[in-house]
Amino acid sequence: MNIIHNDQHHSATGPDEWFTGTVRIDMPFSQHTPGTVSGGSVTFEPRARTAWHTHPLGQILIVTAGYGWVQKWGEAKQVIQPGDVVIIAANEKHWHGASDQQFMTHIALQEAQHQQVVIWLEKVTDAQYQGK
Repeated sequence: MNIIHNDQHHSATGPDEWFTGTVRIDMPFSQHTPGTVSGGSVTFEPRARTAWHTHPLGQILIVTAGYGWVQKWGEAKQVIQPGDVVIIAANEKHWHGASDQQFMTHIALQEAQHQQVVIWLEKVTDAQYQGK
């Protein structure tokens, strides 16, 4: 058993290559062989969002605070709010982030395949974000 206390990990800013807007990432745990699961808490300020991306083995999002949106490529964006769980299939192109008026925080869980958990793609345009 290993307890990782709150003061043992630090927040990081979401990189501009992967996010639009202000995003804070807290990654309290990552995979350790033989395990493959990593996860963290991600907070998006209003209008902040990920770029389009996929996960080789999928992803689970557990919304813990605020109000946000998630969108699968080719479909309309959907509202997500506290208590919602989003199950994203392997290799499903998608984005997620805060609404235009509120922040949103979720816990993100994903497994690594060949040490890779995410494949980052192009940024979500303002028109895509607004659902146009």
